[in-house]
Amino acid sequence: MQTITSILNNLKNLPAALYQKDFLLTWDRSVEELRMVLGLAEALRLLHREGLSARVFDSGLAVSNFRDNSTRTRFSFASASNLLGLAVQDLDEGKSQIAHGETVRETATMISFLTEMIGIRDDMFLGAGHTYMLEVAAALDESYQAGVLPQRPGIVNLQCDVDHPTQSMADLLWLEKQFGSLDNLRGKKIAMTWAYSPSYGKPLSVPQGIIGLMSRFGMHVALAHPKGYDLIPDVVALSAKQAAASGGTFTHTHSMDEAFEGADIVYPKSWASYSVMQKRTVLLQNNDRDGLKDLEKSCLAENASHQDWECTAAKMKRTKDGSALYMHCLPADITGVSCKQGEVQADVFEQYRLRTYHEAGGKPFVIAAMMLANRFKDPVGVISDLVKRHTLRR
Repeated sequence: MQTITSILNNLKNLPAALYQKDFLLTWDRSVEELRMVLGLAEALRLLHREGLSARVFDSGLAVSNFRDNSTRTRFSFASASNLLGLAVQDLDEGKSQIAHGETVRETATMISFLTEMIGIRDDMFLGAGHTYMLEVAAALDESYQAGVLPQRPGIVNLQCDVDHPTQSMADLLWLEKQFGSLDNLRGKKIAMTWAYSPSYGKPLSVPQGIIGLMSRFGMHVALAHPKGYDLIPDVVALSAKQAAASGGTFTHTHSMDEAFEGADIVYPKSWASYSVMQKRTVLLQNNDRDGLKDLEKSCLAENASHQDWECTAAKMKRTKDGSALYMHCLPADITGVSCKQGEVQADVFEQYRLRTYHEAGGKPFVIAAMMLANRFKDPVGVISDLVKRHTLRR
């Protein structure tokens, strides 16, 4: 069993350059930097389990800007901030001067005078979320370089239109624990598949985050969806390239059964298609309510023709030894529980339900690790000092 000391010893010589670097897309970070975040997250988790304080800030804000609804990520960001000693302030755009035309450039500066980290979720508009985060980053750079801000806050992507790095990294942390190490993931097959949902418009960033990250670790990544439910082509191409470079493989199929065949891990999750999200973005930007209603109606009808894309006990029997690890970012659409027909059969989900909670439980520590690595040149040394200090949490 790993100890905090053994984890920190393994991290000491990693060439990770995360200090004052925003964490926006996993594929913009090196494998060593990803390993650093996961190691720091596990060290923080053990520190917390042992009842020791991880407070490294006496003061300062962590600002959350959720431009879409959230449960797990919202509370994970607040928990991570509190764990490190930061106070959380939510930027409610409806209660800010943004409603009166305040620019992104101005807002970014005004919320940042004594701020350490900014967490942003912006996944509603395809082609806009990641761009918005870059715009905030550029505004912070300008204000810091001009001496307006005493320090430049870091940014962590809490989900955008392209990637969901805190989710995929928490998923990878869970896989590392389940299979014993990241190295043990090499050669394992993960099936990232579309699944039926009675709703439409779910972001592409979770499946893209999974294929964009798991393809870095020598895994056999199988992407499956019905025809027409494509992801962003550039992300799919990048994932295939990364899989080949890491010694893994990348397959793309329109058969859920084929993807499940021999899989060690399955991740059945609904999403809207790339083309639908393109249309939806234009309609949202134009506030075209009638157009949105028409799009929703046609998309739900298309979804309904693929109700057989459900994670069932029969499909699970196709996986390796019939016992693949089921994963989901939650909340899942559970047949007969949360909806009449959904992504996963109730008995299958119940079998793995507590494990999906464990999967989600790593997210606060992943976010805290991203923050720690952004704010301190030597995050390993910082945690070592916390262990030596041995201050009990109160």
